[in-house]
Amino acid sequence: MSANAAPAQHDAARPALGGVRAWLAWLVAVAFVVYYFSFQTGYAIVNASVQKELSLSVAQVGMIAAAYTWVFAVFQLLSGPTLDRLGARRVLLPAIVLVTAGIVLFANARSFEALLLSQALVAIGASTGFVGAGYVGGQWFGMAKFSFMFGLVQFAASIFSVINQNLLGWVLSTASWRSVFWTDGLLGLVLLFAAYAMLRDPVPVAGGGGFGRFFADVGAALGAVARVPHVWMAAVFGALCFGPMLALGVVWGPKLLAAHGLDTHAANVGTSLLWLGLAAGCFVAPWMSDRLRRRKWPVLVGIVLQLLALAALIYVELPAAALLACCFLFGFGNAAHMLAFSTAGDVVEPRHIGTSAAIVNGLMFVVGGILISRPGLRIGLGIEEGLAPASLEIAQYAARPLMISVIVALIVAASMRETYPQR
Repeated sequence: MSANAAPAQHDAARPALGGVRAWLAWLVAVAFVVYYFSFQTGYAIVNASVQKELSLSVAQVGMIAAAYTWVFAVFQLLSGPTLDRLGARRVLLPAIVLVTAGIVLFANARSFEALLLSQALVAIGASTGFVGAGYVGGQWFGMAKFSFMFGLVQFAASIFSVINQNLLGWVLSTASWRSVFWTDGLLGLVLLFAAYAMLRDPVPVAGGGGFGRFFADVGAALGAVARVPHVWMAAVFGALCFGPMLALGVVWGPKLLAAHGLDTHAANVGTSLLWLGLAAGCFVAPWMSDRLRRRKWPVLVGIVLQLLALAALIYVELPAAALLACCFLFGFGNAAHMLAFSTAGDVVEPRHIGTSAAIVNGLMFVVGGILISRPGLRIGLGIEEGLAPASLEIAQYAARPLMISVIVALIVAASMRETYPQR
């Protein structure tokens, strides 16, 4: 990130860190994250209605969500260097326009192809959101609070996902999914006006030099970070840890809980508890890391908790209350993936922190897309092998890649060196 690379001549013009202007800019950036994240997690609630109305297969339902994550991952790699080069205002305003257009297209989609296009538009815009909110926090509050502000972004996104999923479940009992997302499109326009009025960079970013210079700078930043092996270890364990969370929280959580016999309302509540657990864990994991002055041990503890909770959800027949508790614990342990951003940031130059975050987050969504699509494909294979549709046995068969992912994440994290700054 470019906070430490700002030209000296701008120092006198830089506003004081913190304050009302800083919070307004940061709140707009976080509101954008909440906006597109609520659309993404809301798909877990509405995909059954979309599937029925448009006569989609189970595999197509998974592919729609996976397409989002793959497009997101590709453009995510450019988000950090682009923010460093152009600043938050010139990047996030067009991003809000793209996400809003994608949501409106989703509300009007009449075919599988239109749904894929809508997800692509949302993904391109959303690719700058999470890293952009972290960028705004680092610029307006100082790099010393970068990790803390990043944790607050994930906390806000997770909390509002809980609210959104439960609210959607109630709204869909009286309104169609199309009218819900039409309303979301109108909210996007409100967010765009708010961003235009309040989102500023503390120091104007020149961003000159034309497209050639722009792409050369982006490539140089990506190359410098990509040459650090530990960044890739952090990205791999973070991706393998977060991928199952994305798969369960966006598509497969309600279906897994339904296979255990929970009704639709209880299954939706359980899925929202995944995000509530993640929100709680996003406070505890960074605090534990700073308290112990370690990255590795909090990561290992979180992944072990996530693994145990996932094993219980998949393989153990439990009462409804215990299943819901396991959902919360799974999300709580999954907060360990947030420390992937911290440990990657520990080993790069301060001006490349945004780029390191983009690489880590990009790989998370590549793996997330794979893990979202795999259960749907395995359900088809399981039915061909004679497993009963919608049974617990086929759910266990479909969820096997999620278990393997978390186990490998634990192995990679255990091999990782300690990077917490010694001073």
